[in-house]
Amino acid sequence: MDVLGVLVRAGAYFRRRRMRLLVELFGIRPDWLVLDVGGTPSIWQHCPVRPRLVLLNTPRAREPVPPGVLYVDGDGTALPFADQSFDLVFSNSVIEHLGSREAMARFASEVRRTGRRYFVQTPDARFPVEPHLYTPFLHWLPRRWRRALAPRVSLWALASRARPDEREFFLRHCAEEVELLDAARMQELFPDARILRERFLGLSKSLIAVRGAREPGGRGQRAR
Repeated sequence: MDVLGVLVRAGAYFRRRRMRLLVELFGIRPDWLVLDVGGTPSIWQHCPVRPRLVLLNTPRAREPVPPGVLYVDGDGTALPFADQSFDLVFSNSVIEHLGSREAMARFASEVRRTGRRYFVQTPDARFPVEPHLYTPFLHWLPRRWRRALAPRVSLWALASRARPDEREFFLRHCAEEVELLDAARMQELFPDARILRERFLGLSKSLIAVRGAREPGGRGQRAR
């Protein structure tokens, strides 16, 4: 049984569900200008509506983009765009990778500055499985313990077919630099947001900070 393949397919399921939620929350239209900070084209294949899309990521993460999509090399903590220049700023599982609380705060500030609306998702630190290495409770341990244990006990390390250099880089990054956030920390970073929870088996799996989304019942909520 290809365990890693099963987990990858499960991740795709959650991404499809997340993109449907995105459209439901905001009523995205094809004429909207949307910035995806730290994203890749693949997640937008799951979106029922295709807006005018700008992808911003580091040069190292650059991927080919389909026609009509603009790719910008950049840094999510210092976005090269004017205030409120996008109908929506979107980010999926990026903010936890930034390596420090200061960088997270700059990232959140830039999202709030450049978007009239936003949707920022991140894994919930209180969910018992570490989502990058697919390992229960690993993210609750001190960093030095995570670094020592990740190559030995993480499901990703045991099942991955990555090259040795890629394997070492990813394990080190996840163990030493990734910092998962809880709901209180997300609210602190995005004080004008509503924090939504994406649940799995009744547990909060991911947190989503949204501003400018429709209110429950379908009434529009004005972006602040």
